[in-house]
Amino acid sequence: MAEVLHIIGGGMAGSEAAWQAANMGVDVVIHEMRPKVGTFAHRTGNLAEMVCSNSFRSDDDERNAVGLLHWEMRAANGLIMEQAAAHRLPAGGALAVDRDPFAESVTAKIKAHPRISVVYDEVPELPTEGHWIVATGPLTSGNLAESIRTVTGAEHLAFFDAIAPIVYAESIDMNVAWLQSRYDKGETEEERTAYINCPMNKAQYEAFIDALLAADKTNFHEGETAGYFDGCLPIEVMAERGRETLRHGPMKPVGLTNAHKPEEKAYAVVQLRRDNKLGTLYNIVGFQTKMKYGAQTEVFKMIPGLEGASFARLGGIHRNTFINSPTLLDDQMRLKSRPNIRFAGQVTGVEGYVESAAMGLLAGRMAAAEILGRTLSPPPPETAMGALITHITGGAEAKTFQPMNVNFGLFPPIDAKGGRRGRKDRYKAYTDRAKEAFTAWLA
Repeated sequence: MAEVLHIIGGGMAGSEAAWQAANMGVDVVIHEMRPKVGTFAHRTGNLAEMVCSNSFRSDDDERNAVGLLHWEMRAANGLIMEQAAAHRLPAGGALAVDRDPFAESVTAKIKAHPRISVVYDEVPELPTEGHWIVATGPLTSGNLAESIRTVTGAEHLAFFDAIAPIVYAESIDMNVAWLQSRYDKGETEEERTAYINCPMNKAQYEAFIDALLAADKTNFHEGETAGYFDGCLPIEVMAERGRETLRHGPMKPVGLTNAHKPEEKAYAVVQLRRDNKLGTLYNIVGFQTKMKYGAQTEVFKMIPGLEGASFARLGGIHRNTFINSPTLLDDQMRLKSRPNIRFAGQVTGVEGYVESAAMGLLAGRMAAAEILGRTLSPPPPETAMGALITHITGGAEAKTFQPMNVNFGLFPPIDAKGGRRGRKDRYKAYTDRAKEAFTAWLA
């Protein structure tokens, strides 16, 4: 048992960790509680199931930190990026995937690997022996969460993560809505028409905000507090911060021209992004919500073009568990009090599919190296992966630690011209430096 790597959780991080370790010559067992023990957000027992958005966000590896992370994972022969490319959907400059075939293919690749086995069971407490990676994600089971709290001697932190609804494409009125990516971004016509856009005039927008604020919301249980991650705010919370907040956020009208009425400038625009390869499902971009189901259908049908919308899935809200990594983990992602255990993925306090998978990639490689009798140093902080692991294992302020997406603010500053005009050149300098450093680290 001591020379086998055990991974708790078969999401993005767990799947990537297993793939990396197995390819280094280590035997791996993934312990996945689904489908025996379900969650409110998952629908299947597939590994790497996407439960929120179907997007890995920007694929620009020259001027975007997320795109750079994509590049690094591809350079490291990452399974998640490989299968994302195989099931890619048009989404302008973003990397969106057909979620079910994506998860099915990741599951098939994992199960076909001669060094990986999958056991469907719940691990209720942190093991005391063997090599383990905890990659349970935001929906860590209650038993394991309690064990983590007991072992670490500290309360785990929590915020609420909201899910956006999905609409059947055939129910969208295309006499009102039109196809266009913002600023016509994309190299092909399919990319330039990757989003469905629903316009609002000022009166419609004001009525929508009124309904949003008045709608029935999900109540929190006793003892819970609503501490939201700013990158995934429910639309009601945004509206409560100011009536114009949504119009400058997910409903911003810039870069879009109404194909039906090109002379009219929309006051606000709701965008929907393709959610499957067939183009039969679209998710409402940025519309995470904690409204009750009945209220959701009433409010969302106020959106022009969605008056007759049918919903394949309504929005939801759930508790998201993560640990105070800067206090608890060393730079090898090991639990300081039990160094036989590593943590990876969203439970460490990184936010997003890509970031979670990237931390799984590092944890898998580090654990495999240790089993093989050597130590693998973390990537340099000038890289996207290095910036993330540095942040969660000591770079962040422990007292105010919150989940974080990868961004250039986590990177060591670079000597380049500042100002808005110089931003693109500065970001390009960040990515050039990172690619050189990551290539050297891989070698």
